Amino acid sequence: MPRRMDAAPPAGTEPAGTEARPEPLDAYSAAVVGAVEQVGPAVVSVYTGGAEEAARARGGAGSGVVVTPDGYLLTNEHVVQRVEEARVSFVDGRTVAAVVAGRDAATDLAVLRAQAASLPYAELASAQRLRAGQLVVAVGNPYGFESTVSAGVVSALGRSLRSRQGRLIEGIVQHTAALNPGNSGGPLVDAHGAVTGINTAIIPMAQGIGFAIPAATAQWVLTQILTRGRVRRAWLGIAARDRPLDLRLVRALDLKAMRAVEILSRERAGPASESDLQPGDLIVAVNDEPVDGIDTLHRLLGGVPPGTELALTVVRRARRVKVPLTAREPPAA
Repeated sequence: MPRRMDAAPPAGTEPAGTEARPEPLDAYSAAVVGAVEQVGPAVVSVYTGGAEEAARARGGAGSGVVVTPDGYLLTNEHVVQRVEEARVSFVDGRTVAAVVAGRDAATDLAVLRAQAASLPYAELASAQRLRAGQLVVAVGNPYGFESTVSAGVVSALGRSLRSRQGRLIEGIVQHTAALNPGNSGGPLVDAHGAVTGINTAIIPMAQGIGFAIPAATAQWVLTQILTRGRVRRAWLGIAARDRPLDLRLVRALDLKAMRAVEILSRERAGPASESDLQPGDLIVAVNDEPVDGIDTLHRLLGGVPPGTELALTVVRRARRVKVPLTAREPPAA
């Protein structure tokens, strides 16, 4: 019976001198493999116990990623909470001491410095180039299984997430790469191996919902800590709450939002107590930028350095009042 020309030859009848060749990677696999090969050597396990505990433990407190050749690495603040020293373990088996160079609970980020030289490091993405549906890869140490890789896609950009301090972190990357305890502080990378985020949280009992602090925020925190030793933010020295506004008041004063920030009290020796701000005032704008709640106020203050002169617009006894105030750094905890 004649054989079709496009049919595979019977087994064992390959031409002499030919060898079976492995199937080439498809584009998706090649992208994941390439990203992991690029970033993998820079990913570490972070241990918060002593050297003996690090040697015995199956896994660390979390993960991290080295981002400078002289050993500075990023992880989550909650991974190194209340400790000043840690140990980090590399994929090549090395375990070295590390010190906490700085932390920022408001973004759940911390910077450590590994006590070693000539370390492999990853690069933070210089610009936010993520899009919904884009491939991303998470590398970390879930449940102590080092160098575990999971891949997914960007589900959404610009999410908001509460830090453990209760402060709103904006610009969060939501993705579907599987995360588990121990992934905290590990990198989320794009197909080129650039770090686009630091994995920070999962939603318990939910599948395919993970979150990462964006690279732009991580770069800002890293720069602040390396240049100043801490993250500096403007502070008003007030206790406040969100307050809905009466529609008649909004129309009468031509306000831009239906909510404001009500001042409940002023901290002694704080910027507010040294200004004309008074308990009961409703903050509706900062430097003419509308304020519709505490989260917006935090965002606006986060964009100006301490020492900046601010013009607060407040509603006081149904009148708009401008109050100048010089923001300062909050006192050390």
